[in-house]
Amino acid sequence: MTGGRAPSSFRWRFWGRYHRDARLILITSLVAGAAISLWWIDFNLYLEATGLSTATIGLVATLASLAGGVVAFPASAASDRVGRRAVFAGALVASLVALGVLVVAGASVPLIILAAMLWSASNNAFGVVVPPFLTERSEREHRNELFALQSAIQNVTNVVAAVLGGVVAVLVAGALGIDQAGRGVYLIILVIMAVLLVAGLVSVRFLADDRPGTVAGPSLRRLGEPAAFPPDPRQRRVRLGIVIRNRGRFAKLVLPGFLISIGAGQVIPFLNLYVKQKFGLDLAELNAVFALTSLGTVAAILLQPRLARRFGQVASVVIVQGASIPFLIVLGFSPVLWTVVAAMAVRSSLMNAGNPIANAFAMETVDPAERATLSAATSVLWQLGWVIGGIWYASLQATLGFEAGYTVNFITIITLYTFATILYWWWFHAHDRRKMAARAAV
Repeated sequence: MTGGRAPSSFRWRFWGRYHRDARLILITSLVAGAAISLWWIDFNLYLEATGLSTATIGLVATLASLAGGVVAFPASAASDRVGRRAVFAGALVASLVALGVLVVAGASVPLIILAAMLWSASNNAFGVVVPPFLTERSEREHRNELFALQSAIQNVTNVVAAVLGGVVAVLVAGALGIDQAGRGVYLIILVIMAVLLVAGLVSVRFLADDRPGTVAGPSLRRLGEPAAFPPDPRQRRVRLGIVIRNRGRFAKLVLPGFLISIGAGQVIPFLNLYVKQKFGLDLAELNAVFALTSLGTVAAILLQPRLARRFGQVASVVIVQGASIPFLIVLGFSPVLWTVVAAMAVRSSLMNAGNPIANAFAMETVDPAERATLSAATSVLWQLGWVIGGIWYASLQATLGFEAGYTVNFITIITLYTFATILYWWWFHAHDRRKMAARAAV
């Protein structure tokens, strides 16, 4: 330590240490992420207010997840060819179009499905490009903190969007004489989301032009590590922009997340319906519950880099994921509202806290040319898991009903989370030992 400055590992909170473009994407995550949060919290409730059945809502969620998975590899390949900025901008524009379709859809199920699929595809295209973008614009020693900060910002928007979105929509609906239990209040939320997306589009406009044809190689090499584009001659023989150098390592990186996605897909998208039907909460109360959940997640994410420094990247992920499993049991089987809310907050905090570190670990483990492909594959399998989970959820609701259906859902998610956590530790715990030994030697 010199000149009274804090050690590098504790200075991550200072904004100026990150690349300009990385800071701009953090700003985009703040504003556009709020729109995504409002969709996630209120979309199923909007469909219910429109008159759709539980089984139909499950079908909409399943088809939306399918669309998100289909677009992942094309988005990653496009980002290698035309630049990350162009994909970010195109995704935000497509999200605005999806909102427009939903506004005019009314109770038309085909149009609602089209809007949901377009929304999922555009958000997934955006999300696929973020990990390689941040990796290419950061140094290795700052990467855990940068990924954690980006994730924390997204969860801060969950809090703000959940509280303000619900409150503002209810106040405006009351002032206009709109039924707060009907479809009209959700249309107000859609307008709020559109404004947030436009703000995100403005921030993306200020990103540096990163098209391969306009960016010189030395400029890319100054961004932490070489970007995956322009493609080298070895990549011209690949199809669809898919680059995998080590198939075994690649499979081990994506399989645990796939198992978790199957479990999550048949519970997490429907938690708002679950809590509303089980405890009879209204819109403002539901948004407050999800705001509390996200607030706990922010705190856990911000502490996760310190846990990674202490125990290693892999061990820190395993610790928080394993600790979340008992709270899934409380969430699924407790009849008391405050225990369910607390379990939601802690479970979400622990599971989501490990994601930034797991993403940083994965991006560092593969070759630079594989990063976009790995991000796309992770996204595809996540969406596929939600498709499988959504089908399972809809089937159980149609055959077993609310109580018995959710009982099977929670047993399934607990089993899959446990198995995925064990696999992740089994395959990668040696990485922590090697890294800690190298650090000790230095």
